[in-house]
Amino acid sequence: KAKIASGDKKYDSYAYVDAIKTYEKVAAKGYKSDDMFKKLGNSYYFNSDFANAAKWYGELFAMNSTVEPEYYYRYAQSLKSIGENNKANSLLDQFYAKSKNDVRGKLYKDDVNYLDQIKANSGRYKIEDAGINSKYSDYGSFVYNNKIYFASARDTGNFTKRKHQWTGEYFTNIYNADIDPQNGNAGKVKKFKSPINTKFHEASPVFTQDGKTVYFTRNNYINGKKGKDENRITLIKIYKATLGADNKWGNITELPFNSDNYSNGHPALSPDEKTLYFASDMPGTFGQSDIYKVSINGSGGFGSPENLGKTINTEGKETFPFVTADNEIYFASDGHPGLGGLDVFVGKISGNEITNIKNVGADINSPNDDFAFVIDTKSRRGF
Repeated sequence: KAKIASGDKKYDSYAYVDAIKTYEKVAAKGYKSDDMFKKLGNSYYFNSDFANAAKWYGELFAMNSTVEPEYYYRYAQSLKSIGENNKANSLLDQFYAKSKNDVRGKLYKDDVNYLDQIKANSGRYKIEDAGINSKYSDYGSFVYNNKIYFASARDTGNFTKRKHQWTGEYFTNIYNADIDPQNGNAGKVKKFKSPINTKFHEASPVFTQDGKTVYFTRNNYINGKKGKDENRITLIKIYKATLGADNKWGNITELPFNSDNYSNGHPALSPDEKTLYFASDMPGTFGQSDIYKVSINGSGGFGSPENLGKTINTEGKETFPFVTADNEIYFASDGHPGLGGLDVFVGKISGNEITNIKNVGADINSPNDDFAFVIDTKSRRGF
């Protein structure tokens, strides 16, 4: 009981890596419980380790207990990622039967042959390693002025480096590398030297076309102060910085629609720079995170955030928007029918609605998490 209580405490504070160690020790001794198997499955699921998530959700379902519909969905997603599509689809049928109002079930039912459609959309992209990766997490790129900017957890430098308890990895900072305009290859990676990088997570930068403003995601931390929600958890916010006359980044401010009590992140700008798209779990969100937009006024102020609606947002996770000059929005979702984990989708921006949503296919998407898609529609190169 003491071990389980200790595991629960870690789980409740999002220290999934430590929770897993504790629960697995208890499970190895033959202890079985619905609650523990759910939390073990979730700890792996939230870290995108779907093979281990499938193992523990399997133990949960083997106990023949009444399980909430959400677990049918998570177990199905986890099974897809290890190639067990038939079993996954059978679970999705049961998920739909148990929660007919859930958009994810409806989308699956309306498109039972989704795997054929994904196959039909495949074969348009040639994928290769970007040449800037490390053995740590590297993700969320943005290309500006023949440079690629991205987040990485590779800074394992001095002894005081702190690990993030959710993933067991070091905190991410923003890095960049020059890109050869001829072949698109990236050069040597350097840390982005600026006060934008702190000891907490920074990620997903997006620059304005004049290069004088950058929007980025960071843990709730500014001017040496860390903000927390009512459960004492530090969430994420969108910040903006401007380039001074001395060519140094400064004037770091958080956007006015941030809150200590929910997360905003992964900003993207419309081509005319009058709209900012982002992911959030603010009140009014349908799922775990939805995609929103907010208008940027001429004076640099902001309107009120608007949810992009139920054609794009589901009860799952929608995140990492990217908007092209062709009025297309690319985004990652685990709620629309895909190959497992997050997949990349594209939709058409028609006024206030997103229509014609499609999975971009199996060369971009895999049975694991695929997200943070960006592309230059002129050169047809992306990351």
